[in-house]
Amino acid sequence: GPGQAEMYAGLQELGVANGEDLKETLTNCTEPLKAIEQFQTENGVLLPSLQYALPFLDLHGTPRLEFHQSVFDELREKLLERVSAIALEGKVEERYKKLEDLLEKSFSLVKMPSIQPVVMCVMKHLPKVPEKKLKLVMADKDLYKACAVEVKRQIWQDNQALFGDEVSPLLKQYILEKENILFSNDISFLQNFFSPSPKTRRQGEVVQKLTQMIGKNVKLYDMVLQFLRTLFLRTRNVHYCTLRAELLMSLHDLEISEICTVDPCHKFTWCLDACIREKFVDNKRARELQGFLDGVKKGQEQVLGDLSMILCDPFAINTLALSTIRHLQDLVGQDTLPRESPDLLLLLRMLSLGQGAWDMIDSQVFKEPKMEAELITRFLPLLMSFVVDDHTFTVDQKLPSEEKGPIPYPSTIPEAFTKFLQENRIACEIGLYYILHITKQRNKNAFLRLLPALVETFSDLAFSDIFLHLLTGNLTLLSDEFALEEFCTSLFDGFFLTACCRKENVHRHVLRLLLHLHHKVAPAKLESLQKALEPTKQSGEAVKELYNQLSEKLELRKPSPAEVTETPSMELPLPTVPTPASR
Repeated sequence: GPGQAEMYAGLQELGVANGEDLKETLTNCTEPLKAIEQFQTENGVLLPSLQYALPFLDLHGTPRLEFHQSVFDELREKLLERVSAIALEGKVEERYKKLEDLLEKSFSLVKMPSIQPVVMCVMKHLPKVPEKKLKLVMADKDLYKACAVEVKRQIWQDNQALFGDEVSPLLKQYILEKENILFSNDISFLQNFFSPSPKTRRQGEVVQKLTQMIGKNVKLYDMVLQFLRTLFLRTRNVHYCTLRAELLMSLHDLEISEICTVDPCHKFTWCLDACIREKFVDNKRARELQGFLDGVKKGQEQVLGDLSMILCDPFAINTLALSTIRHLQDLVGQDTLPRESPDLLLLLRMLSLGQGAWDMIDSQVFKEPKMEAELITRFLPLLMSFVVDDHTFTVDQKLPSEEKGPIPYPSTIPEAFTKFLQENRIACEIGLYYILHITKQRNKNAFLRLLPALVETFSDLAFSDIFLHLLTGNLTLLSDEFALEEFCTSLFDGFFLTACCRKENVHRHVLRLLLHLHHKVAPAKLESLQKALEPTKQSGEAVKELYNQLSEKLELRKPSPAEVTETPSMELPLPTVPTPASR
């Protein structure tokens, strides 16, 4: 076929006879057998000792092809070893000269499957494959596919579009993996989105593949960062910021100094990575991080765009927010005001920088966002007052009660708190983390008190996937409260259902939660929730799928009609237990 002709086309250029020549010889000869013998002699393996060995192999029924093939495979192995050796020996210019000559000679045979590995091996060892050869490889899909990554890097660095086509599916896969974790059906407060250590995350398939594609090539690294910035701007998806940090730290793990030394964020990211590992910013590292921020020189402000993207990584924000909550609790104990704590102010400064990443990269105005004084003088003291309310209530519960009866838990929220959550991004982020904190402490009173403030928050942060993922996990700690009508009404009717119909993701998170906790929910409440959560025509596949799973579980729980009629005999009146007044 035409493929064959093309495959062996290179042989003639090298003065080696091929099938076409044999055909020609046989067409124009009088004694075909003699002609074949002559062709075999001229083109066979030129070793005198073989003259007698070959007929012997013929007697054993070993086809000549098989013999030649095995000789060929041996030679090819030797050649591949030799090429790899040449690439390491002698003076640099000389060894590359040898390899270039070899490439010149062999490239015309690159289509022959048997020779192709040798040609590819030569190219792989050449730091600069001649432009013309790269163009030929690029123009041929199969050749391009067969290339070693070392050769592809040389092609990619001057072809951003082609490199983009290779990287794009990996980035899509990465985002999908993140979303699958956030929406996973396993709900637990022990294992959540933020549980894996940074080192574990960097072993992920996408990070490893990108690291391999980049190698030590700064130009390719810069291209990937450019893709990530562009996608972050286009989608506002913060997982691209995580990948930005993971990629740099993956190259750091491999000690690729060619890249790490030229990325101005390297040391900052390395230090922050250690904090993320501990889920806390300690004083020593806080000083170090502050040093990097204060050290941004005039004329180099653009680095703030990169640092802000590193700080916008949800794993960084999680660490900063958790540290902030811990600091606030410590301040309550020390009777100190937030504005008197430099560590706390630094955490807020980094939170602002991270939360301002999108605006900074979008506007290309590289300066740190201004910190609002109110955040420090009014909002944080408010949060501290909530901590104090909890202490007071707990102590009051333990004191012998006088005639006045038990002191109720404060049920109103200061209007300022609600307003801050609506209007100030940093306040909202910290407020949400405070709510996660009290839920984790199983503090039902504080949770129900603050929950109404979540219905309207800054850019709907309380309905974002990361927050809902963490909240549903922590709510499993309050699972016994789901039997109480009042608790369910506050949580579902008062919060979740206010957004279910306008936000598909909220619908999904509620269904995830119920799949996990349905057996704890009072039957009447469960029935009304099942009605309220029914998918609409507009609902996506994920919602329908979850709803069906839930319905199946609830079907299994329903007693069969036969059981219902027999139960009265079993139902003995339970002894009445006095309920505590606080309920």
